[in-house]
Amino acid sequence: MWGKVGKCGNFILIFTLPKPIRVAMRHLLGEYECKTDAKGRFMLPSALKKQLSPGDQERFVINRGFERNLTLYPESEWLKISNEVNALNLYNKKNREFVRYFFRGASELRLDAAGRLLLPRSLVEYSGIGKEIVLFAYGNRIEIWARESYASMLDNEPEDFSSLAEEVMGKAMQSSGGKDVS
Repeated sequence: MWGKVGKCGNFILIFTLPKPIRVAMRHLLGEYECKTDAKGRFMLPSALKKQLSPGDQERFVINRGFERNLTLYPESEWLKISNEVNALNLYNKKNREFVRYFFRGASELRLDAAGRLLLPRSLVEYSGIGKEIVLFAYGNRIEIWARESYASMLDNEPEDFSSLAEEVMGKAMQSSGGKDVS
């Protein structure tokens, strides 16, 4: 417990308040089809919002994704990721190029009173987003795709997903000392 002390005349008042609670964010999960309005706003699905910790339900940072999509981060997650990026050695040319590209277009977003997020026009143009979008939530982020681009990406699934999983996850298993990384 922690307290706040105040003075009232000849009396000292001590207000005891509960200790702040730190809530860890759960891993996000799910695919959600949404529509944007004429201004580029969309409703954050309630099922997705419920997965966010209370402090992460209204403030976000959006940025360019790696495959012509957008990536939406809860603000607390963005701070962690941007701290990692900012720790890179900027005397290295590749690092500087990566930092510039990574932060290019990053914008803060807040839910409006109606529970909508407004996509920045420059990012809408970059991603080719139209009226119909797909929110793909995983880990600590939400990818935002034009519906057609998302469908195309899914159609280009590797022929042998099993081999890809073995190659990617096999390396992850080796680096974790054989412990399950899922």
